[in-house]
Amino acid sequence: MKKSANFSVLEAIRAPKARAIDLIVVHCTATKLSADVHVADVDRFHRQRGFACIGYHFLVTLDGSIEPGRPLEQVGAHCLGHNARSVGVAYVGGLDAHGRPADTRTAAQKQAMMELLARLRQLFPQAEIAPHYRFAAKACPCFDVDKEYAKL
Repeated sequence: MKKSANFSVLEAIRAPKARAIDLIVVHCTATKLSADVHVADVDRFHRQRGFACIGYHFLVTLDGSIEPGRPLEQVGAHCLGHNARSVGVAYVGGLDAHGRPADTRTAAQKQAMMELLARLRQLFPQAEIAPHYRFAAKACPCFDVDKEYAKL
């Protein structure tokens, strides 16, 4: 089997000893489909909003690269009321060219998200994979998470 470009990142992910994880929340960055955003950009944006650092644990960029964000050992800042028990995963995008919610994931992002979520399910087999919109009045992540990841 061919190893993905993200193999080393995925293999490096380890379950934190001090946090019980039973939820993986899927997000989008709510940026337009052509915005080339990376962890450093989201970190800067989140710090401007008063966060200690990036709120997500992982970010999937337009080219399908998985970039580590906040360490898994640390509670995230991505889903109010659920951060202590969850992992936050976001993909870059979620808005069309006019700024409306849309599934803007590239084929590479879809593949990388599937690989990342599969790895997280290995580490946290009891964890539910859920869309952010289930917990907040938002369109985020702008696609049907339940349908997409039903077999994970």
